[in-house]
Amino acid sequence: MTKSFKHSKSTLSPQFQKQIKDILVRAGDFKVEVDAILLKYRPPPFLKEDTQILEQLFLKFHSVVKQLQERQRGRKPFNVENEYDVQDLLHGLLRIYFDDVRPEEYCPSYAGTSARIDFFLKNEQIVIEAKMASKRHGRKKIAEELILDKEYYRKKEGSRILYCLVYDPDEMIKNPRGFESDLNERGENFEAKVLVVPR
Repeated sequence: MTKSFKHSKSTLSPQFQKQIKDILVRAGDFKVEVDAILLKYRPPPFLKEDTQILEQLFLKFHSVVKQLQERQRGRKPFNVENEYDVQDLLHGLLRIYFDDVRPEEYCPSYAGTSARIDFFLKNEQIVIEAKMASKRHGRKKIAEELILDKEYYRKKEGSRILYCLVYDPDEMIKNPRGFESDLNERGENFEAKVLVVPR
């Protein structure tokens, strides 16, 4: 059994005790200052629930579109024909779960141009992009846009993750899982998640 040896206060001079107290006080003050500085750079942990909600919304998006096309009593269907329609419908769905949904936010410039974010969930620090695949807007063009989007949003203050819905009802993107894998990114300070639907 090892014996612990402790200095009694009587073995330390009052001057030495004061020096130790001063060092401890200064160390405590320094820690408080450092914590205050780092706080604004320390991202809040993502709520898994928020990202799960987004993924479920994206995965159910096509089912919602189909349901809106089947209206009662001969009324005109709500058709989703272009990217603006996708954005409008997604905006409505996001409002169900998130209180602060900011459409068309500007973000810092990249390569001399600036972009507009489709939606920004400020409290959750999530940027959302919505795209629709078509003959004129195919795999290559969407991939190029998303590569640029990631660079834009990486610079936006308060954004930690990009979620992108690529709506592809006519299956213009061949090998959608490979497309997602090529564009998904998970870094220390930024994450990008692309989902092509329907699956």
